Amino acid sequence: MIKYYLTTDIDEIVQRVKFDVIQFSGKRILLTGGLGFLGRYFIEIFRKLNNEVLEKPAKVVVLDNMITSGDINDFRVNDSNIEIINHDVTKPFDYDRTINYIIHAAGIASPQYYQKYSLETLEVAVTGTKNMLQMALKHKAKFTFFSSSEIYGNPDGEHIPTNEDYKGSVSTLGPRSCYDEGKRVGETLCYIYNKHFKVHTTIVRPFNLFGPGMQETDYRVLPNFASRIKVKKPLRVYGTGNQTRTFCYIVDAMTGLFKVILKGISGEVYNIGTSKPEISMVELVKVITQILGHEVTCEIVKYPQIYPADEPIRRCPDIRKAQSQLGYEPKITLEEGLYRFFSWANENYNGVQ
Repeated sequence: MIKYYLTTDIDEIVQRVKFDVIQFSGKRILLTGGLGFLGRYFIEIFRKLNNEVLEKPAKVVVLDNMITSGDINDFRVNDSNIEIINHDVTKPFDYDRTINYIIHAAGIASPQYYQKYSLETLEVAVTGTKNMLQMALKHKAKFTFFSSSEIYGNPDGEHIPTNEDYKGSVSTLGPRSCYDEGKRVGETLCYIYNKHFKVHTTIVRPFNLFGPGMQETDYRVLPNFASRIKVKKPLRVYGTGNQTRTFCYIVDAMTGLFKVILKGISGEVYNIGTSKPEISMVELVKVITQILGHEVTCEIVKYPQIYPADEPIRRCPDIRKAQSQLGYEPKITLEEGLYRFFSWANENYNGVQ
């Protein structure tokens, strides 16, 4: 069975958040999308917090409809403090015990999957978010919505790095619209429930988070690369290869997410990622070659038909707001993060055939 994380990463995250998480002691957390990439980290971190940090264990109720995360039987957790429920958040959910925090991480983020499940992608961001906000209102729970850097669209150079005040420019009519516009409406719902119903809401906009646990069939750049490296095939770079990203390793990412959940100001939105280096896909291949210690061949190819058009040319966050208000500081270099990820992937991926 695949191990979806590195134990040393979990240990490092817990060390970095242990002073913030005391307020979870004895509380109940509802986690949606709990068996996705980030959700599995939340589960494992809460298990370790309960065992080593919290005076009273936190109870975690995990919801996932398994549409992209596999078989629920693969994620059985032998822990009385963690309850896993197969549930679609676009449907009403009743829970008779008090919930203190809602972490709404449900969503379909992979371009491959949101092309296949376009309506479901939109519904989880809109109907699912409204359902969870209603629960937050009922339980007087703190609510955190996982939005996306995609809501910014394709910023011009004057707005790189991109801060939270940038309004974005996103098409309503296109192959990415179900995801991008869904997240934008989800944010609007958070605004409404915060302003009119006094729900404590925070919004996080993640920027290219990566690490062990990403599905090999996720079809995003780093799993794609790792899968092809496994079987010594040339890496495929789409388009020109000049499109740029910053990449945030999972240890920094989870640290930032916990800080938003626990320390975020009600009604505010925070970019979580790293602001440097902003690197092109061609340059990324060169860095990977250096890390692996052997040459990795690369070919520039046209975008496949399954890949949605209108890919943003640049993506780089301004994280000064999270730094100043939350004390968020990414610490893992790109090289170190890539080394950990590719070491894990080499052990856990099958490789493209």
